[in-house]
Amino acid sequence: MVAEIEPSNIERSFLLESLEKGIRVDGRGIYDYRTLKISCGPTAGLVEVQLGQTRVLARVSCEVTRPFPDRPTEGIVQFNAELSSMCAPGFDSSGKPSAQEVAVTRMLERVIRQSRAVDTEALCILAGEKVWTVRIDIHFLDHGGNLVDAASVAAIAALRHFRRPDVTVDGEEAIIHDVRERNPVPLSIHHTPVCVTFGFFGEAMMVLDTSLLEEQTQVSSFTVTLNSHREVCALNKAGGIPLSPGQIQRCIQIALAKVDELNEKIQEAIKQ
Repeated sequence: MVAEIEPSNIERSFLLESLEKGIRVDGRGIYDYRTLKISCGPTAGLVEVQLGQTRVLARVSCEVTRPFPDRPTEGIVQFNAELSSMCAPGFDSSGKPSAQEVAVTRMLERVIRQSRAVDTEALCILAGEKVWTVRIDIHFLDHGGNLVDAASVAAIAALRHFRRPDVTVDGEEAIIHDVRERNPVPLSIHHTPVCVTFGFFGEAMMVLDTSLLEEQTQVSSFTVTLNSHREVCALNKAGGIPLSPGQIQRCIQIALAKVDELNEKIQEAIKQ
């Protein structure tokens, strides 16, 4: 169960009046991201992302499994998002996955798996017999708003930082080498998709990267997913007012400028 602590009417009114004047409560510009910090390691595939007060930990692991019967030459990529009471008092980790956990997981599946960011054919060891199953676990440590953007950066950075054991195939036999015997190898990543989310407070008011208070006050959100090649990988709108083609185009143009900055920070973090 999720029993979110709602902002008071005074907080909502103050926020909306400030936005009407082009001012955000935290002092940012309308289309400014909060400070983004990406920390990789100490083990391969472990990445922590801090976006303002939102903190996310992504961990990538792998194991050898049988492929799906209809895709015998493709590996498997799985996602799991976890929101606990450590993240925010309103979340309860004792029951079934909350609607927000499911929404984040499905969004990551669309962004990374369905856009074929990871080369699943490169995860095949023996066709129809053995493939790598790559699992991405997303743990939210602090909820300060805009979980989707923070999770997408953490997930793709962790995938690029991850190394799997090397494999030697001899006929029908596969030998998985220990990381102490042979250097592990990186995953084959086709492109680097990241999410850029906007919050809408009416037909004329729109902001980028909503804080928790803004997220609780907004009437709808719109997420644009782009990669380093400036290709649109996914669009997702959640609730609220309808968007005109002009508003959608405006969001995409802003996201195009932001995605380059996000990819640069991901690249710098992985190099370090």
